Amino acid sequence: MTNYSKLPAVLVLEDGTVYHGKAAGKIGTTTGEICFNTGTTGYQEIFTDPSYFGQIMVTTNAHIGNYGIDQDDEESNKIQIAGLVCKNYNINYSRKMADTSIQNYFEQGNLIGISDIDTRSLVRHIRDKGAMNAIISSENLDVEELKAQLAQVPSMDGLELSSSVTTTEPYFYGDEGAPTRIAVLDLGIKKNILRNFDSRQVYAKIFPAKSTFAQMEEWNPDGYFISNGPGDPAAMDYAIDTVKQILDAEKPMFGICLGHQILALANGIRTSKMFNGHRGINHPVKNIIKNHCEITSQNHGFGVIREDIESSPVIEVTHINLNDNSIEGIRVKDKKAFSVQYHPESSPGPHDSRYLFDDFVAMIKE
Repeated sequence: MTNYSKLPAVLVLEDGTVYHGKAAGKIGTTTGEICFNTGTTGYQEIFTDPSYFGQIMVTTNAHIGNYGIDQDDEESNKIQIAGLVCKNYNINYSRKMADTSIQNYFEQGNLIGISDIDTRSLVRHIRDKGAMNAIISSENLDVEELKAQLAQVPSMDGLELSSSVTTTEPYFYGDEGAPTRIAVLDLGIKKNILRNFDSRQVYAKIFPAKSTFAQMEEWNPDGYFISNGPGDPAAMDYAIDTVKQILDAEKPMFGICLGHQILALANGIRTSKMFNGHRGINHPVKNIIKNHCEITSQNHGFGVIREDIESSPVIEVTHINLNDNSIEGIRVKDKKAFSVQYHPESSPGPHDSRYLFDDFVAMIKE
């Protein structure tokens, strides 16, 4: 392991703001949309969440790396974030279960980061100015050159990214003898979603993002799950068309995060880029059907448009965010189809919302 703690690095935002810090991870240059996560734990799950593909992550918790890296905590088969920005980068760790240090992990995963940044100042800036692209470099400290390179990076608005993180071939998860079978459209699925289905005696076949309804239906599943994932949902006509066909066939369906947005688009509800997005493990949501509140794990930069839902004859709101009143859950009237914007698999995060997996299994069995 190389000790980069004394090497300088620079972070440049799209609006010209510059932060100087120290190199973390691999030496190099990386770009992406900068965003922040308010969670106090679960950094490895965040690093490996495919929904963060193409994004530079700012962690608001002061210490990152302090409990090391455990292979069992990964939510996919590799690091998915484009870069890391943190305050204290802890190469030494204290957890006995850990396999290696964050520095070794980043070097092996080709992840470039910057530490010793005033993340409180940075998060306030992003919160006030909104989502924007950024560049990190520990190999080139020329700010003007970095600005020119950053100007070539496309906006997340309009990007289709699920095809970059989906499985290339179908695979199975769970007990083949389980009483319930679901087809999973993998737009960037997290492992803990599949674990939650397996623990409820559900056998899943996971299909690539651009699989057709006919290809999935050939397996004769009892229901369909549309996963989370990265990018702009409005750029995913292929997934929208597939969900329309699932609905037309009257099949039970459940969607999470990007899957929620795709279900909305399939029913004429538009989506839009959020000013900042919701990312963290402490977002309060109210289930207005059951009249109870839950603390949720969230990760999304797009949302569904409330006005479209309020004027829709086929969509009903089931959950709302108690911070900003945004839509967090919907269901299709007269069909067995529902979705939520947040992450009930809670990896990382609280387990308040895992009942949604039970609701889906019960819906299938009705």
